[in-house]
Amino acid sequence: MGRLQLEIADRTFTAELHEDAAPVSIETVREFLPLESELMHVRWSGHATWVNIDEIELPEVPRENHTVYPSFGEILFYPGYRNEQEILIPCGSTCFKSPAGELAGNHIATLDASKAELREMEQETLKTGAKPIRVTEL
Repeated sequence: MGRLQLEIADRTFTAELHEDAAPVSIETVREFLPLESELMHVRWSGHATWVNIDEIELPEVPRENHTVYPSFGEILFYPGYRNEQEILIPCGSTCFKSPAGELAGNHIATLDASKAELREMEQETLKTGAKPIRVTEL
C-alpha cells in the first residue's frame, strides 16, 4: 500500500492511498508530486481545508470512489469537472460544494490523524489563514 506524507506548517501527517478504489486518480496525483502549496480553509464545504491545484495541467480523470460527504480525514481529489481543481481534506462535518452546487470528489487516501488534530488544523486555517503544505509519496 502506498502512503502520502503531508507536511503542514510544523506538523507532519501520513495518509494511506486507496489504490484499488481510485487507481487513475492516484496515478494522476503521483505525476505532480511533490506538491508545494498552501492549505486554506474551505469557503463552501463546512469544516474542511483545501489545496488549489488549478494551475496543474491534468488529464481527463474518471469519477472513482467519489463522494459528496467525506468523513474526517478522507482526502478527496477533484480534477475540476464543474469547478476549480483541488484537494480537499475534511476535518469535521463536510458537504463538498461550491457556488456551482454539490461536488463529488474522488476519495484517494485517508489521513492518519485524530479528530482533535483535524479540528485544530481546520480552526487554525480559519483563524490565522493559509498554511504551507508539502505533499510527497513515501
